[in-house]
Formats: sequence, structure tokens, C-alpha cells
Amino acid sequence: MSQNQTIISEIQFYPVKPKDGLLGFVSFVVDDKFWMGSIAVFTRLEGGYRLVYPTRKVGSQNINIFHPINRDASLQVESAVIKKVEQIFNEDYKSTEPTEKMW
Repeated sequence: MSQNQTIISEIQFYPVKPKDGLLGFVSFVVDDKFWMGSIAVFTRLEGGYRLVYPTRKVGSQNINIFHPINRDASLQVESAVIKKVEQIFNEDYKSTEPTEKMW
């Protein structure tokens, strides 16, 4: 049985002042059918990034609002989102590098 490729588009990253590894939040569209938002982007201690999906506290329990239901879907989302986040961070870094002196 082959897995269908999930299309992740319209990825938007909303940075926040970094705190405890939190870099910001991301939203995206899945298969041109569902908008997903409020997904936290954290740094990993060993390098890289991880996504944390939103929950709601009900009594003493945290209830998942939404999240990927299998590893393949999770990896596809992570890959697309992390690629976009790294692209944004690389662009910001390049834009803050000193320019070459023109003399």
C-alpha cells in the first residue's frame, strides 16, 4: 500500500521573542483543504526544530485540538515547515551581515 503525498502550502511563520526554546508559531494549509495554525516551533537540544501542536486544558487534562495521526504525515509536515523556518532564518541572517565596503 503506497502512502499519498500530503501537500503542505501557504506556510507562514510568526516569530516571537525566543524563550525556553520557543521561536514562534506556524500556520499552513494541508492539501488545499484545511488551514492549521497555532503550531509552536521549538529548538531541539540536539539541534534542529520540533513542532508542538495546540492543546486545550479541560479540568486537569490537556486535550489535543489537532495533530498528525501517523508518522508519515508528521514527517511530511515537519519537513515542509522546517524548510520554511530555516529559509526565513537564513534570509534574516544574510540581511544583517555587514555589507562589503565600497572603496
